[in-house]
Amino acid sequence: MEFKYDVIVIGAGHAGCEAAAASANLGSKTCLITMDMNKIGQMSCNPAVGGIAKGQIVREIDALGGFMGLVTDRTAIQFRLLNRSKGPAMWSPRAQCDRNKFIWAWREVLENTPNLHIWQDTVRQILVKDGEVQGVTTVWGVTFHARCVILTAGTFLNGLMHVGRTMLPGGRMAEPASYELTESIAQHGITYGRMKTGTPVRIDGRSVHYEDMEIQEGENDFHKFSFLNTGVRHLKQLPCWTCFTNEEVHEVLRKGLPDSPLYNGQIQSIGPRYCPSIETKIVTFPDKPQHQLFLEPEGETTQELYLNGFSSSLPMDIQLTALKKIPAFRDLVVYRPGYAIEYDYFDPTQLKHTLETKKIKNLFFAGQVNGTTGYEEAGGQGIIAGINAHINCHGGEPFTLGRDEAYIGVLIDDLVTKGVDEPYRMFTSRAEYRILLRMDDADMRLTEKAWKLGLADGERHNLLERKREAIERIITFSRNYSIKADLINPVLERMGTTPLRHGCKLIDLLNRPQLSIQGLAEHIPAFKRELDNLTERKEEIIEAAEILIKYDGYIGRERMIADKLARLENIKIKGRFDYASLQSLSTEARQKWIKIDPDTSAQASRIPGVSPSDINVLLVLCGR
Repeated sequence: MEFKYDVIVIGAGHAGCEAAAASANLGSKTCLITMDMNKIGQMSCNPAVGGIAKGQIVREIDALGGFMGLVTDRTAIQFRLLNRSKGPAMWSPRAQCDRNKFIWAWREVLENTPNLHIWQDTVRQILVKDGEVQGVTTVWGVTFHARCVILTAGTFLNGLMHVGRTMLPGGRMAEPASYELTESIAQHGITYGRMKTGTPVRIDGRSVHYEDMEIQEGENDFHKFSFLNTGVRHLKQLPCWTCFTNEEVHEVLRKGLPDSPLYNGQIQSIGPRYCPSIETKIVTFPDKPQHQLFLEPEGETTQELYLNGFSSSLPMDIQLTALKKIPAFRDLVVYRPGYAIEYDYFDPTQLKHTLETKKIKNLFFAGQVNGTTGYEEAGGQGIIAGINAHINCHGGEPFTLGRDEAYIGVLIDDLVTKGVDEPYRMFTSRAEYRILLRMDDADMRLTEKAWKLGLADGERHNLLERKREAIERIITFSRNYSIKADLINPVLERMGTTPLRHGCKLIDLLNRPQLSIQGLAEHIPAFKRELDNLTERKEEIIEAAEILIKYDGYIGRERMIADKLARLENIKIKGRFDYASLQSLSTEARQKWIKIDPDTSAQASRIPGVSPSDINVLLVLCGR
């Protein structure tokens, strides 16, 4: 049996879902191939979306016309805005979701997307002719011809799970691994390696002594993930709980280390530095008497709970014995133990910024196969791969995002420029322009781009324009409205800020950290009337205007720096030089540039091991 499509997407995880939706919504005839239609958008690890920098990525996906934010808002059972005590560049939304409802919400999206079909099967190999992908074949003997193929196989490529000394093949617990596909790709000169990740024990909530834990409630303000008018809460909001390990727990874990796959040589691959297993924590931090754990609900009605912070591949009896030393878990009952999983990934320096492979035309990689970790990082790559697969099929300029435009741009540039030696996780610290990449303005940065592509619809674009106009009205009013000292000084004194000696513009007061738009509006009738004219998304618009007012100087300075460095981005160097013959370059620069073949001098400068003198040589050769 044979089928013909524009785009084939292999794998229906977070990257695959976004990739398939994007290419189909842009008009490409798309087929999403998945092993199990009941696991579409499965949250393989914790049932949460967002977090530090990750929440910004989800908002960027939403601003581009993707669906992770919409699905999260529909299925959230707890929402929190992290880092509220810091500046807005650090604010990050995070939500616990109902794991099963998340899957079905994604299925509803995909099954009702025009141009998109879903096929349940396992891809065995890719078909390549003259260096260009032609399609795929499956274990059921089906051939899919396609102009572009996007691989988003997650942890399934030759996946191997570990619990103590027990090893089982699989891509996730109770799900088979994918074999032959890695080798099918590698035979065309694409290199691959092995990585490791893990997941914690799942707990029966009926066995937990919650009275021995600290409750962590969610928040119920206006914040959410999608910029669309979707409402705020759909499901019952549930709490999380926290507790700590202790020395008794650590002693049990230490005794189990000889049977730990991480320490007995059974696992050779590298795990995520920023999400270590509990055994890694006690080895890395031997003097730390306790480690915090978070108990998170898996759904609105289920008793299943996820123990964040206790990822482990230790033997089952060690995991359970150790946990029962924690007072809240003294009568613990579990659904299944934690386990580690090894899987294949491909060196991402073999990719272009569009996520197309350099060696096989029209073959794209997205998600964990590129050495990343996290649903959000996967989704961000997926939507970029889906957009560019459509463009390769139907024409147009490649779609990429700069480091000053999106965290997705930082993520992809880091991958293709620097590569990975451990699972890559996004942090705000990875972005040099994070004041420009705030969660509040993702739509202002990206929705216009998505609208021009045809991915964001008219409703989303109109919503953006109305928001932009409303923000500008508030800022203009603040710049023009004069404040008299004798009328406002009693208010300022009550608010704990210095009285005025003479009149000023309203915007000068709003620059004071103690004062807010809504706080001052209560005492300035004309300003309150201006705010009362807002008919939709009032809190969101006021927050965005206040950030632009209070941080105008910082934003302007960072924009200026980004624009200066953008000059290097405009110097195209791909294919211009035979680096091996340039003896004025350092040996390391020659080797790295030959391997990666950077597109611009800016990308060349970000490659590890390249010195400023190497860049100076390059600029001289470019006539700069």
